[in-house]
Amino acid sequence: MTDEALAPAAPPSLQDGENALPEVVDSIAVARLYGSPLFQLPTDLYIPPDALEVFLEAFEGPLDLLLYLIRKQNFNILDIPLADVTRQYLSYVDQIRSRNLELASEYLLMAAMLIEIKSRMLLPPKKTEEGQEPEDPRAELVRRLLEYEQMKLAAAKLDQLPLLGRDFLRAQVYIEQSMQPRFPDVSLHELQEAWLDILKRAKLTQHHKISREELSVREHMSMVLRTLQGRRFVEFQDLFEPSRGPQVLVVTFIAMLELARERLLEITQAEAFAPIYVRLAYQPA
Repeated sequence: MTDEALAPAAPPSLQDGENALPEVVDSIAVARLYGSPLFQLPTDLYIPPDALEVFLEAFEGPLDLLLYLIRKQNFNILDIPLADVTRQYLSYVDQIRSRNLELASEYLLMAAMLIEIKSRMLLPPKKTEEGQEPEDPRAELVRRLLEYEQMKLAAAKLDQLPLLGRDFLRAQVYIEQSMQPRFPDVSLHELQEAWLDILKRAKLTQHHKISREELSVREHMSMVLRTLQGRRFVEFQDLFEPSRGPQVLVVTFIAMLELARERLLEITQAEAFAPIYVRLAYQPA
């Protein structure tokens, strides 16, 4: 039956060639698209089969599925009943293998490992060379499960922390300046006074060139010894030349102290407040 047979006849008021549709057409339309009636489904509409599948539990990998089966039934993770767990694990793998073989390959590897561990548990245990009990075949699997559970719990705790953009937003406040700052006006007379003040301070500034004179204590020690040669006594103040500046006076005094420390000079005084005399402590040849 064609669409024309399903559609009611047009009223007499409509002429041939007109595109107007009567209101009764809405009663037989299969759908409405943006308010307009749709009388036939599009032939190019494609819905992938996977889009209609529903997974009640989603797991991130074989360890996640295995841990879920153990914790859901309150099994002791240190004493896993491999027969029950493996049976439940394989039933889930069969479901996903029928839909997505590539996704099921990783789960099949873990299923093979479970079957291998169960087979090793059925065999009689072999003692080691040291006579100790052999390791439980489930030990490596238990270690991996415990490590995975710790990482999963840590990731869950990190996910519960407040996250910028998800749990809170950064507050931003924009304050509009309603009034522009007004600076005081400067007159020509004030600029003139400021310039004269700069010139006045420039005249007060003087440049001084400081020269550095290098003085040698050993050289002044020799000068003091030459002054005392051939003389019995020399008054203390006669050994200094005030005209040469305080630097020379200080170096000359240090030279005299150094000569006295080396016992090359003798400094004597007859009584308190009497003149101080200096002489050589040895007689030159």
